[in-house]
This record gives sequence, C-alpha cells and structure tokens, in this order.
Amino acid sequence: MSAEIKNIVLVHGGFVDGSGWQGVYEHLTADGYRVYIVQNPTLSLAGDVTATHQILDGVDGPAVLVGHSYGGVVVTEAGNHPNVAALAYIAAFAPDKGESVNTLIADPPPGAPVPPILPPVNGFLFLDRDKFHASFAGDLPEAQARFMADSQVPWGVDALGGAVSEPAWRSKPSWYLVASDDRMIPPPAQRAMSERAGSTVSEVAGSHAVYVSNPAAVAAVIAQAAAALP
Repeated sequence: MSAEIKNIVLVHGGFVDGSGWQGVYEHLTADGYRVYIVQNPTLSLAGDVTATHQILDGVDGPAVLVGHSYGGVVVTEAGNHPNVAALAYIAAFAPDKGESVNTLIADPPPGAPVPPILPPVNGFLFLDRDKFHASFAGDLPEAQARFMADSQVPWGVDALGGAVSEPAWRSKPSWYLVASDDRMIPPPAQRAMSERAGSTVSEVAGSHAVYVSNPAAVAAVIAQAAAALP
C-alpha cells in the first residue's frame, strides 16, 4: 500500500459544477487522499483541458484523474498529462480519437431515453428544468434535484462538439463505474465505451447523478484505481 496513489483530481460534467463532488471528496479525504476539484468552465473542450492541466501541474506526484459525464471527455484528453497514472470514469463518456459528446449521442438506440437538452441559445445549452429530476437525478430528493436544475451551468456548444485528439485510455489504465439507472447516458452505451477502453468495470444502481446520490460507491472505485499502480 505504500506505493498507492494519494492524489485524486475530480472533473465535473456539463450543466453542473464541482460542488457536486462534495460527498466523494469527504469519503476520499477521510481515507487520507489529497483531493483536487477542477472547476472547468464547460465553454469548450480545449478550455476545460487547460483548466484540468492547471490542477495537474500542481500535484506533487501521480494522480488518478476522474471524470463524470462530459468530464469523461475532458479526462480522456487531459489524461495524457505526465502526472496522471490512472483514469476513472463515473457514468461518463469515454471517447475514442475524433469522437465528441455530439458524435456519441448522435444516434441513440431505439427506445433509449433522450436527454432533455433544449435548443442552444447564444451558443449555450441547458436541460429542461421540468425534466431534470427524472433524467439527471432520479434517485435524489425532489428538492435537491430542483436546486440542481435551477442552478445549472450553461454548457457551451463548443464543449459538446469538442473532439478528442489522443485518448489517454489507450496508454493508461482505467476504471469505469456504470450507473445502471442512468437516463442521460444509456447504460448499454456506458458498458460499450468501458469495454472498448479496456476499463476495470463495476456497476451500481443509480441515476446519472450517482456521484451525488452514492458517493461511497464512487469513492470506492476511485480508491480501487489508486491502489492499483501499473
């Protein structure tokens, strides 16, 4: 255990900010990890990679880089940073070279739930507030989901369309937590992406907001990655 990675860097997805990681942060810091939370602007993939690199530049050793949802795209690109030893995907997109969220959601399988993303306004996207609870956070109390819906961060269309140039999972080990009740990224898509990436996969019953609703399960996957230095 002496070789265990002690630095964890958490990257949030679209429509939300880094504060949603609080429960995961508390579990990991209680276990002795040094946890950093990226507040990526979600205006463009390039900007979010820069924000993530800024944190990674400051860590004092190897880190596990963790992404939720669109944050998975960010960590796939930013994970090539030399301080990243492993990747963890939490109900996240894990794109290959040339892929973006836009391409990955372009052709949903028949019957799959479709995220209630409203048409862009001035280059920004929001989720329909009335459908946020059911789609994004079905296992959270209604009041908490309503707060998340009403405090949405505008998601830039340039982030949605940002394509990965060099997927870090091709050269670094990865872990993946599938949320089996996810209505934003269909679980079959999560399983397919994690299999393609060669990730160590675990699965838990949970909504797309599993990082908020079940922080213990999420922290356990991250700790697993931290304990398994290549």
